Amino acid sequence: MPLIDLKGRTALVTGAGRGIGRAIALQLAQAGASLMLNDLDREVVFETGMLIDQAGGNAKALPGDLTKPDFPEKLVSGTLTAFGSLDIVVNNAGYTWDNVIQKTTDEQFQAMLDIHLVAPFRVLRAASNWIRETAKKEQSEGRRVMRKVVNITSISGIDGIAGQAGYGSGKAGIIGLTKVIAKEWGRYNVNVNAVGFGFIETRLTQALGGEIDVQGRKIKVGVQEAVRETLRAQNPLGRFGTPEEAAGPVLFFCSPLSDYVTGEVLLCSGGSRL
Repeated sequence: MPLIDLKGRTALVTGAGRGIGRAIALQLAQAGASLMLNDLDREVVFETGMLIDQAGGNAKALPGDLTKPDFPEKLVSGTLTAFGSLDIVVNNAGYTWDNVIQKTTDEQFQAMLDIHLVAPFRVLRAASNWIRETAKKEQSEGRRVMRKVVNITSISGIDGIAGQAGYGSGKAGIIGLTKVIAKEWGRYNVNVNAVGFGFIETRLTQALGGEIDVQGRKIKVGVQEAVRETLRAQNPLGRFGTPEEAAGPVLFFCSPLSDYVTGEVLLCSGGSRL
């Protein structure tokens, strides 16, 4: 039997179409979990589902915009309809939209809060009734079933990164939400933790010049190559992390290995603090 066995568990992973989110979904599936996958991009999220199915796993995809007020409820209800349970929630979806504060618009700042803080809040609120009622039933039967929430934060929300007023604020806010829900849901046998990433090799940290499309907005992403080299040199491990390495701490928090850990933030940054 593998060290981490998630057979019979259902996981919801947002931002599962590419990068870290896809790596998280693949590792959860490899451990035996059934997956509900969400991403704004239909093509890539269905591709993740196909990869899981081809490997013998069980995945369904529900693409859609998490920042729409009614979509998180649809996503949670769709997961419960498809699988009959919801044991793991990974709030991973996000992107960067950077600028120094004097050039940051209200729309830009709010967009970062919406995807990194408001959307996870709505997902967890949508899941709360089922989680509470199910836990009460299990407890009345003398059973303890541990469930998991993993929220994704960043060293930007912990130490700050220049040019990320919106992103850093959203990622700091999700730490506060993590700690509050950990205290609210402990009685329901839910571990609520966060993983904070440093520089991981994704399209958001590639050399400057990339562009992503979010709801019709063309947003430039990436890091100047000179800055990338400086960050690599300052990292104790001398490199950026891979999506698969980033997924590892998330898998830990989704597993029985973390059953007595809650309200914590684990940094996955190669030892870098800014």
